[in-house]
Amino acid sequence: MLKKGWVIVLSLLVVVTVACSKKEEVSPSPSSSEPVASVPASSSPSASPSASASASEMPLPKVAFVYIGVAGDGGWTYQHDQGRLEMEKEFGIKSTVVENVPEGPDAERVFEDLAKENDIIIGTSFGYMDSMIAVAAKHPDKIFLHNTGYKTADNLGTYMGREYQSGYLVGMTAGKMTKNKKIGYVAAFPIPEVVYTINAFTLGAQSVNPDVEVSVVWSNTWFDPTVERQAAVSLLDKGVDVLAAYQDSPASIQAAAEKKVWGIGNDSDMGKYAPDTYLTNNVWDWGPYYIDTVKKYMAGTWKSESYWGPMSTGITSLAPFGKNVPQDVRDLVEAKKKEIIDGTFEVFQGPITDQAGKVHGEAGKPLADEEILSTNWFVKGVSGTIPQ
Repeated sequence: MLKKGWVIVLSLLVVVTVACSKKEEVSPSPSSSEPVASVPASSSPSASPSASASASEMPLPKVAFVYIGVAGDGGWTYQHDQGRLEMEKEFGIKSTVVENVPEGPDAERVFEDLAKENDIIIGTSFGYMDSMIAVAAKHPDKIFLHNTGYKTADNLGTYMGREYQSGYLVGMTAGKMTKNKKIGYVAAFPIPEVVYTINAFTLGAQSVNPDVEVSVVWSNTWFDPTVERQAAVSLLDKGVDVLAAYQDSPASIQAAAEKKVWGIGNDSDMGKYAPDTYLTNNVWDWGPYYIDTVKKYMAGTWKSESYWGPMSTGITSLAPFGKNVPQDVRDLVEAKKKEIIDGTFEVFQGPITDQAGKVHGEAGKPLADEEILSTNWFVKGVSGTIPQ
């Protein structure tokens, strides 16, 4: 279930972008079964299905969302649903939602049915990519938005946020809170989105605690509390005193709380699940993006692009700190957050050394988006491998 995944360029590649650059309608050369993220894209207004219509001609659109899970997952899908509700409130409309849609033939059928009745169709899982491309080709007068994919078309765009920026801040928090320098990380799938977020997390931890070791285990799930708990316990049994996770369920931080170990959630503020041991985590706010899409549709200015938004847009951010995070730690992280938002600090700035001792990037220069989006290596300090 490669829900959010980013892309793997035959080793891993990922999606989307906030800046604007050239649209790619063909994958950068990842394998057909692996996720990738593309660089920001733009296209001419004439390519948009709504470009020829004036704002006065465009009524409020009918919008449909397809979810890989349920809004009650407390993480990824929950945040998308909050964004959907924000959009509904803004325009006074009622959108259509289809939950628990598996990737594959069933997804294509769902998208086809929705395209017959809606103007904007949004899919929030990486694995929907080929289904959406196929259906979009049959309905050139409709707009399709794919979260985390890398394939685009004249009427299909992709979108995502630079969560590695918030991931760095979460790592700083973990690095300050660990006592034995052993941090665990329950990872979802070995795709660039996950890999580069773990790298950013580790770099953040090392920036305040150079000798930190981050041990990674793979759950190969997006939402399976039982499996994710088992993975968490395997790390807790190794003695980690901070545990992070990259899944939709709070199973990992709940397991950590039972051992009185600091826990870090994912996607949505998960502090309520382990109030005494919770630190923080990255969070998403999709509402502004959905609202902007509807406005562009109504104005006749929407065009396909690959959007990869930075923290400065608010699409990705940091959840409130847990009640037991010291003030000095909060202040330190908030100061770095300001630098990231201001653009005065780059998370992936060379030289960066990986596990094998290879150096990535030039001294003093940030890695190019293409390199970040094709990350298939762990930074030095990560204990674990990336399945091929």
